[in-house]
Parts: sequence; structure tokens; C-alpha cells
Amino acid sequence: MSPIAREVEKYYQKGMESERLSGLLGELERLRTQAILVRNLPPAPSVILDVGGAARVYAVGGAARVYASPLAGQGYRVHLIDPVELHLQQARDHSAKSGVALASITRGDARSLDFPSACADAVLLLGPLYHLAEYADRLQALREARRVLAPHGVLFAAAISRFASLIDGLSSGYFRDAEFRKIVAADLASGLHRNPTNNPAYFTTAYFHRPEDLAAELRDAGFSDAQVLAVEGPVWSAAHLQEAWSDPAERKNLMEFLALIEREPSVLGASAHLIAVARIAPAEDAARP
Repeated sequence: MSPIAREVEKYYQKGMESERLSGLLGELERLRTQAILVRNLPPAPSVILDVGGAARVYAVGGAARVYASPLAGQGYRVHLIDPVELHLQQARDHSAKSGVALASITRGDARSLDFPSACADAVLLLGPLYHLAEYADRLQALREARRVLAPHGVLFAAAISRFASLIDGLSSGYFRDAEFRKIVAADLASGLHRNPTNNPAYFTTAYFHRPEDLAAELRDAGFSDAQVLAVEGPVWSAAHLQEAWSDPAERKNLMEFLALIEREPSVLGASAHLIAVARIAPAEDAARP
């Protein structure tokens, strides 16, 4: 079983994510994700498994610079696992340059983690569910996360909204392309995103969740206490987002309002990204095989 599809690895080798996530929308996603983590993580020096973390390339240095490294700097013991060796090397390079050491940086598969059961206080799945196109594979990854979580541990599982490509296509102008509209139609019908074109701007093989489907997958994996949150909410496609984001006072207000509506069921699907926060309850832990 390959840890990642060939076309997905090829996409990330192009460095497209570094461009996307270093811009306005990437910063919004990053800061909102960090805010959700801060509110829900156990205190340091808890053990965190950042699974698939290095695939989220935010400019030079990779995701280790955005989540893993800051968390390690706060005293967390962070293990970074990713299927792409290039991303792992970027994480190692950044760790060496920053002087912030991670507990480990290893190649691995979200569906089969080389860690003992109940060893982690938190698991970050902030990418793997995007690229596990089959339900069985996503379920296996979620069950692995549950296996390695200690009692009272917390899971953060990110997903792309089913409606993200439609909204993004209209905002970016891609919707004018008939081939892109075919991709969107397939996304809306099944959630399975395929890109048969040679345009890397149209992303790569992925699965786009409905909010209720993400919650259902967590229940199927054995999590009974889960909350799905909107990351960017509906504002990521707003015409005047750049103007508001450029003003520090307005940015602060916007972040506060997004926190207020992050649990609102009627706006979840309008967010580009979702994060499910799920905990291992005592009764669940007692029921483990």
C-alpha cells in the first residue's frame, strides 16, 4: 500500500502549495487553524503526532515552520510524519536552521502509524483526509489516530468543503473554463476531485467533504465526541477581504467574528476548510479492544 498516490506526490513536488498558502487566503487559513489548536490542545509538554504535516508547505521551510516548529518551541513533544521525502527534508532543514528540535521527523502513512497505542495526547490530521479518496482509507486513518491517542486525547482532522471548488472557481475566474466546470460538477456529485487537465491550479486528486459526512466518518471511526468547525467561514470569497485583512483592527474583529460562527451549521459548507475536533472520552477508552 503506497502512502500517497503518484499524482498527489507529483503535485506537491511542484511547490504549488507554497504559493497558495503564503498569500492572503493561506494566512487566513493558517491563523484560524492556529486559533482552533490553541483553544483545544492540552498543555505542554504533551505529545503531538503531526500526521501529514510536512505536506502543508507554507513558503520556505514547510509546515514545520507553521505548526510543528512553533508547537515544539512552546514545549510540546512533536513527532512529524509525512509520506513525501522532499517535505521531510525541508522540515529537517528548517529545524536545523531554527534551532527548534522536533521529537522525530519520519516518513509514514496515516493509515498505518509506526507508534504504539495510547502514546499521543493530540493528533493533527491536517491534510491526510484530503488525499485519501476512498472511504475505507479515510476510516482507517481515523481509526489509527484513535488508536494512538491516549485517554482524553484530542484529534484535529481537517477536510476540504464539498463546495470549495465551485466558490473558488467563481472567485478566481476559473469557472469560465468548461473543463474546470466539469471538475466542479464531479466534485458536487460525489466529492471525488479529479484533475484530468495539465493545469496545476486545479489541484490534484482529493476528496471534498460535506460537513455532516466528516462528522459521520468520525463516528464510524469510534469517536463519539466530535465538533466540526468552519475554518475560514464564508468570508474567504468576499470581495473586500483584502481590504479588511490589511487593517490590523479589522483583521482582529474578523478573527473574532469567525470564531463566533465557526460552529454554525448553516455556514459550515461555505468555508473552504473544515476542522473536526474530537476527543477520546473515558467511556470510549474503556471500550477499546
